[in-house]
Amino acid sequence: MGCGMGKSELHAFFFSPESSAIRAALLIQRWYRQYAARLEMRRRCTWKIFQSIEYAGEQDQIKVSSHRNLISHIFRKNEFCHDTEWERYFCYKSIEVTESYTGPHLTFPMTFCGVSKLVEAFKHKQQLHARYVLQLLGETWRLLRIFPNISRISTYHNKQITICGDLHGQLEDLLLIFYKNGLPSSEKPYVFNGDFVDRGKNSLEILLILFGFLLVYPNDVHLNRGNHEDHIVNLRYGFTKEVLGKYRVHGKKILKILQKIFSWLPLATVIDNKVLIVHGGISDTTDLDAIARPTKHAVSGSKTQTINNREACGPVEGRRRVCSLTYYSSGPAHRHALPRRSLHNAHMRSQLNWSLEKELKKRRRLAGFDQSYGELKTSDSDSDPESGETTETDVGEWKQIVDVLWSDPMAQNGCIPNEVRGGGCYWGPDVTEEVLGRHNLQLLIRSHECKQDGYEFCHNRRVLTIFSASNYYEVGSNRGAYIRMGPDLVPHFIQYQASRTCRELTLRQRYNVGWTERSALRALREQLFVHKSDLISAFQEFDPNNKGMISLRHWASATERVLNLGLPWRLLRPQHVSSTQYGMVDYQHCKILIKLSLPFQISDNSILETMYKNHSNLETIFRIIDTDHSGLISFEEFRQTWKLLSSHLQTEISDKAIADLAQSIDFNKDGVIDINEFMEAFRLVDISAHT
Repeated sequence: MGCGMGKSELHAFFFSPESSAIRAALLIQRWYRQYAARLEMRRRCTWKIFQSIEYAGEQDQIKVSSHRNLISHIFRKNEFCHDTEWERYFCYKSIEVTESYTGPHLTFPMTFCGVSKLVEAFKHKQQLHARYVLQLLGETWRLLRIFPNISRISTYHNKQITICGDLHGQLEDLLLIFYKNGLPSSEKPYVFNGDFVDRGKNSLEILLILFGFLLVYPNDVHLNRGNHEDHIVNLRYGFTKEVLGKYRVHGKKILKILQKIFSWLPLATVIDNKVLIVHGGISDTTDLDAIARPTKHAVSGSKTQTINNREACGPVEGRRRVCSLTYYSSGPAHRHALPRRSLHNAHMRSQLNWSLEKELKKRRRLAGFDQSYGELKTSDSDSDPESGETTETDVGEWKQIVDVLWSDPMAQNGCIPNEVRGGGCYWGPDVTEEVLGRHNLQLLIRSHECKQDGYEFCHNRRVLTIFSASNYYEVGSNRGAYIRMGPDLVPHFIQYQASRTCRELTLRQRYNVGWTERSALRALREQLFVHKSDLISAFQEFDPNNKGMISLRHWASATERVLNLGLPWRLLRPQHVSSTQYGMVDYQHCKILIKLSLPFQISDNSILETMYKNHSNLETIFRIIDTDHSGLISFEEFRQTWKLLSSHLQTEISDKAIADLAQSIDFNKDGVIDINEFMEAFRLVDISAHT
């Protein structure tokens, strides 16, 4: 009667070779989907670990930078003076280029041929002579002083503009971009969107190349300032150390002129009055007219200077010049005010006695920061924005710049302080629509965040993030990318991975998340090790009977409360604690698999933990106190370092404990401490890698 199959036919179908193949295919499909889902979950978790630890470091940097006693004695307020006096201080003519020098020789004015030779020299690991470095930087400073805060450029005919994101000292990425896309020229304009320096090993080389092309093509090479173009941030993230290591004699002068150059970099670029390019982003108070508007911190003599088609922007009457975005004089409260507590305003001012203040003044003189500039008369035409009385307008302008350089987009509507980074804000799609609409813009291009594919759209494709440093967290962790944009203003993406190691990986290795996952977990174990005492105390709050066991829920909440990284701790539990029994966690036997191997003995464990927690800050202060850049500091300098750090941490460390520590790490008993040996001692050893 019916058209269905009988029992015998059904039996024959289900047990036929064709049916077995279909069932096998379904099983394989189900297995693959489950595997792909687990792999994606691991990949996202790995990415979250890397990003959370990075942002926590930036937040800590801002907290350190806000401590006036720790930073202000290094970069003083009287550093800005008449242009002629600056040029006399940075004069390169007395620096001799010896016959033994085998690097590139530069001639000025710079030419395309000269910059091309510089690129080839850096490609072959050659170092530019200090004379040429200072000369090139001096020419760059003179040029940048007449640029507006916002560069306005246009596409015409078939001319395409190339837009690059963060490079972070990774010269190999820049060279690959030039190889694939061509060198900058009048026919191939570029926009480099900040964060040229820090973290990578070749930040200075990248700057010299970009500044060289800027001098040759001032209308076709555009450099936006990033949040890492800041001398305070450079102290922590490697650029200061890189410059002083490469130029031991003239490194301090190079850093000083770079400090000035960073303060004069443009803050934004606008293409065809439709596409806005800034490093970080925007906020609900962002006003491009206010950012572009000249301020009282103008440079005399630049009021009528323009360059070719930059005249379309109008006369450059002056420029906002903020030297550090992480250190600013106190002013009126603001919604985006960075959380900071200054000892200048606190009762703890009394903790630093007169002898310490006197010693700090002496150190400033010895370091040359006061001595070199104290003889120079300050000028109203190039005054320091951090000096004198601050007004509400000053603070408002500073907040505008911080938001532009530090902010990140979020999926939700609104605008809230960026407490993860410690600076700027999170802004939502509604803010994007309002700000772009108010300025008649159609697209916002920003950088500032590492993306796995090198780029990412959000906010209904009206915000585009571009990141050009490939393998940023680890080899294979992410691709780099850059944008080509023609007159239609449609972005086209070119992706790449510059690391030779990554290119040599097999296809299976390249797409195996385990490679980067292991690196992320090791970085997380370091965080657990650093906060071990705090974690144990937090766990014991949930263990009143001191049994060493707490629930998984309590373990996860306590860990997050201490580390504040926003990670899925339940998912990460198998990697860090022993297996649970009846939903309980044995917190006393955590699988940290990390140890600190010190070549010296320290009796006070609290000092040991403080040392490792703050070893980045310690190294920063050590590098500055080491006035002759010999890599050696005296016991007294070591004591001053600890006094500064303890005032920042608001903890008391006795002189005896500091003296005992200095004696312990003076390995050869010559009365001085080797900074590099001291910092090397704080490298954590992954026990799992040796078992």
